[in-house]
Amino acid sequence: MIPSSKVGQVRLDNIATLARGMGPTIIDRYNRQFQVALTANNSDGLAFDSAVREVSAAIEKVPHPGYSVKFTGTVKILDETTRSLMVAFLLACIFMYMVLAAQFESFLHPFTIMLSLPLSIPFALLTLWATNRTLNLWSALGVFLLLGIVEKNGILQVDYMNRLREQGMPLREAILQANHVRLRPILMTTLSIVAGLIPTALGIGAGATQRSAIAATIIGGQTLCLLLSLLITPVVYSVFAELGEGGMVGRVRTPLRRLRVSLARFLSFPRPEI
Repeated sequence: MIPSSKVGQVRLDNIATLARGMGPTIIDRYNRQFQVALTANNSDGLAFDSAVREVSAAIEKVPHPGYSVKFTGTVKILDETTRSLMVAFLLACIFMYMVLAAQFESFLHPFTIMLSLPLSIPFALLTLWATNRTLNLWSALGVFLLLGIVEKNGILQVDYMNRLREQGMPLREAILQANHVRLRPILMTTLSIVAGLIPTALGIGAGATQRSAIAATIIGGQTLCLLLSLLITPVVYSVFAELGEGGMVGRVRTPLRRLRVSLARFLSFPRPEI
């Protein structure tokens, strides 16, 4: 019996047909809409992104009018991590440029130093491919560390070239002498970094997979892009120096010098003791 607003109680079989059948035990909803969750794992030897592409292609082949498909779980976390890494990379480049521009009092010298950064990324990806690794969170962290190491080499070169030019040395002689003098410390630091990361790259011990991905990315990227960075940085410095001597960027040095002085005063301002 079910209640009725007109006649009181009414038998259910008077207004409906009863039949036995199968139905869902639980009705799930996502954003107030009915959903059906499908769970799957990728097979051994299949990369995670390849599995996602194959699943997406299989879903597109099946007509599903009135339904929409959305990945959740690990795929969603992977997409969020990728977007966060891209944003972090862009912010890192912006902050590096700002610091270098204030340090060198030039808008062109930071470009000279940072131009070697895009060259290191293809070599890092080539290293991952050669060692049969994937671009995951740990290898992406290795790429970030690699960018800092490669940038250090450019800072050594540009800083010494600027110092020699301030002493009155011509542009060509300053470039040759600065790179000749800075070659030894650059090679020493590179070899020490590579030698120190070799045990980590071998992947021995608990949690070695994550650490080895970071170490292999740094070793391969730094070793392969070392020669190109040593050659390209002096060439780009020569081109930008000629543009600077032509008076195209002379107007921006005074504001940058004032900014540097203001930052130095702020950092040296005495702070009260608590």
